[in-house]
Amino acid sequence: MSEALSQPRSFFGLVSSLRVGALGLGVTSCLVNILALTGSFFMLQVYDRVIPSRSLPTLIGLIVIVVTLFGFQWLLDLTRSLLLGQIGRAVDERFSGRAFLSVALSASRKPSPGDGLQTIRDIDTVRGFLSGPGPGALFDLPWMPFYLGLCFLFHHWIGATAAAGALILTGLALLAELTSRQPTRETVTILAERMAFAETARRNSEAVVAMGFAAALSTRWAKVNQRHLDSHLRTATLVNSLSTLSRTMRMLLQSAVLAVGAILVIRQEATGGIMIASSILVSRALAPIELAIAHWRGFAAARQAWSRLDREIRLSDETPREVALPAPRQSLTVENLHLGAPGSKIPIIRGVSFEVKAGEAVGIIGPSASGKSSLARGVVGLWSAFGGDIRLDGASLSQWTPAALGRHIGYLPQEVSLFEGTIADNIARFDPQASSELIIAAARAAGVYDMIVGFSDGFDTRIGEQGVALSAGQRQRIGLARALYDDPFLVVLDEPNSNLDVSGELALAQAIEGIRSRQGVVLIIAHRQSALSVVDKVLVLEGGRAKAFGPKGAVLKTGPKPAVATGSFVRLLRAGDGASS
Repeated sequence: MSEALSQPRSFFGLVSSLRVGALGLGVTSCLVNILALTGSFFMLQVYDRVIPSRSLPTLIGLIVIVVTLFGFQWLLDLTRSLLLGQIGRAVDERFSGRAFLSVALSASRKPSPGDGLQTIRDIDTVRGFLSGPGPGALFDLPWMPFYLGLCFLFHHWIGATAAAGALILTGLALLAELTSRQPTRETVTILAERMAFAETARRNSEAVVAMGFAAALSTRWAKVNQRHLDSHLRTATLVNSLSTLSRTMRMLLQSAVLAVGAILVIRQEATGGIMIASSILVSRALAPIELAIAHWRGFAAARQAWSRLDREIRLSDETPREVALPAPRQSLTVENLHLGAPGSKIPIIRGVSFEVKAGEAVGIIGPSASGKSSLARGVVGLWSAFGGDIRLDGASLSQWTPAALGRHIGYLPQEVSLFEGTIADNIARFDPQASSELIIAAARAAGVYDMIVGFSDGFDTRIGEQGVALSAGQRQRIGLARALYDDPFLVVLDEPNSNLDVSGELALAQAIEGIRSRQGVVLIIAHRQSALSVVDKVLVLEGGRAKAFGPKGAVLKTGPKPAVATGSFVRLLRAGDGASS
């Protein structure tokens, strides 16, 4: 069982899982709360011993003791703050990798709302809360009965007054919990939508500027932002109202304890020292509740963030395999496949079956929205099947972990996305152990070696975010090199020639021939007939169903016209086949 599955679901459980930090917090909180009695007992001694005896040496001795104890209290408070900061960092270090993995794998699961980065923001939320003063208040709360017990030792009426105040503030804390939960959740959702809209505008800035609809987007942004501000203000108003009310109640309770103490002094049932000391003690006893209410919004946000993190990490965890399968070398088999988008119950691919042997290339054709790209996503393991199976050498894809399966697959999606970094980084799939030989071999296989070394920095050329420094054709060819890195058995190319010129299409054809010659399997999704010149077989999709599958010539020339595809599309493919032959 992976580590994430055993992670605690609450903050107390999370802190306890970090045993050293939790032990340190427990010890420091114990000492801090014991030393917090310093002020109360100092007042008790001053009023009951120093003033009646008029003894300055006693007062000086008490001052020395109090300064020393307050110094230790400051040191322990600082130590606890540093420990909380280290716990926050430890939580980030422990879970951020799997949180990022969850973001990276989100395309193969139910789409997340907003910009898809909520898991990363949740890590920041949890770390920020654990590093702040909120957890300190939670660790101080168990000491409240201890302080209230001391108040009862002073006098039962002082204890009863303090207990009544504690019940009132506890009720306010529960009210904060009940009323802030839903507004906090809504604020997080709207924030994600707001950030997604801003990120989309940034990524499409060229189209926005060129077609002059920045003002229209700004108007829409104002509406989205207004929703966020309204939600944030509602949550802040609610929590701040309860926080100020709790602070006022605590001050009122202090005065009430003083009044009760004064009555007891008048009735000669208590001393002046007890009256002052009990007031300070009650303030200390109720301070953690007040502080917890003041930070309740952060607590609620962090708890919801942790719940989402726990759920996402469970989904992204890989189940360890006791037996590692050998690299596939023989065939790709698709058996009665039913497939749909993650989170949807409507199948896009219905009952598709075919088999491809090593050394074969298959062209997948069909009209728009026939399911070609969806089939590609299923074959490479991005989308999980509703029914049926996809097998490499007889083993279903589920028998590999994603990392192990990825080493045997090369995938060029319809929209090529490259990452900030060098050309070499992108070709090598950011493998830190990648050798120069493998990178150069992939570049040569894709026919981009000469293009890359033509850049001033060659393979060390930084391409910017999403390869912005390259043209669309260059990005597509480097994406092809990435797909061919380390000679994967299965290579799936979705519209691989959509941005290529004549020389690029020639290099693509040579790359496909290279895959076939080393006994790999190639699936090519094509709209342009030139991409079919190097395939052995053709699979025709229409409405998510396989209308024909077989040798290219037989499917395009002798197959039943209605079963192949619709009119002009078939004529275009037949013309291309004739030209290629």
